[in-house]
Amino acid sequence: MSSTIKDNIDKIPIVNWIAKFLKKIKLPGLEGLSLYDLLEMYIIGIFKGALSTRASAIAFSFFTAIFPFLLFIIILIPYIPFESFKVDFLNFLDSILPPQTSDFFNNNIFENINKEHTGGLLSTVFLISMFLMANGVNAVFSAFENSYHQQINRHFFKQYVYALGVAIILVFILILTVVGFGYAQIYLIYPIIETFSTGDVIGELFWITRARYFFFVIMIYVSMATIYYFGTKDGKLSSFFSIGAFFTTFLILLSSYLFGLYIDNFSKYNELYGSIGGLLILLFYFWLNANIVLLGHELNASLQLLKKKCG
Repeated sequence: MSSTIKDNIDKIPIVNWIAKFLKKIKLPGLEGLSLYDLLEMYIIGIFKGALSTRASAIAFSFFTAIFPFLLFIIILIPYIPFESFKVDFLNFLDSILPPQTSDFFNNNIFENINKEHTGGLLSTVFLISMFLMANGVNAVFSAFENSYHQQINRHFFKQYVYALGVAIILVFILILTVVGFGYAQIYLIYPIIETFSTGDVIGELFWITRARYFFFVIMIYVSMATIYYFGTKDGKLSSFFSIGAFFTTFLILLSSYLFGLYIDNFSKYNELYGSIGGLLILLFYFWLNANIVLLGHELNASLQLLKKKCG
């Protein structure tokens, strides 16, 4: 931060007190560097890193990766040893997608792809879906490499191989989450409900929904940890379960809740745009969370840069 900005901060009554307080909070393992130093580097990275532009690229790439992602899941469904996987998968999507998008997503996209899918095109569809899914993840990795604090980048081919590997890992994390919740629901949640049942159906549904959200939180945290760890060459300098992954998970949950309230109570996308309104909501939701993912990466990158300065 320039000396001019620091001088201006020192002249503002309340702000200078906050700055002095933050300078007194020393970060463990960073040889005396303070929380103020971290926030200074973090904010510089946000404003100089063209965050919104990079988030737009990620949102578009993920939007185009939805269809190949569903194709990939549909291809794998016959090989998943869980009879109700398709139903559980759709219920899981319904619980995590923004309001007014789940019906459009299930009825107009998932079911149509499922009907059009034929065995003769299995291998071709499988390869195309993997390629397009990797494009979505590669957009995230490219956005990471354009960070203000990012210093070491991978070659394009190596980056794409990492993106393909992480895309496959993310698919299996989702599958394991849905299957894990299905088994937990059958062998853990239902027996507990039957044991302590009072006949309150609403209360029983409440606990099933809470359990589904618990699995969703675990899925988001592990997914973000995977993306940050393999996303850049410097990613492995942080621990797998990094502060950035925790920060991002928390903000995604908060933004999803607030965004849902906004869509339910104030938004008129479907009234203005008809059936395409669901797609616009989904695209905006992706853009919002892409910004959050980049914020988490900037936090990890700032911590890594501070550690290098200490070293």
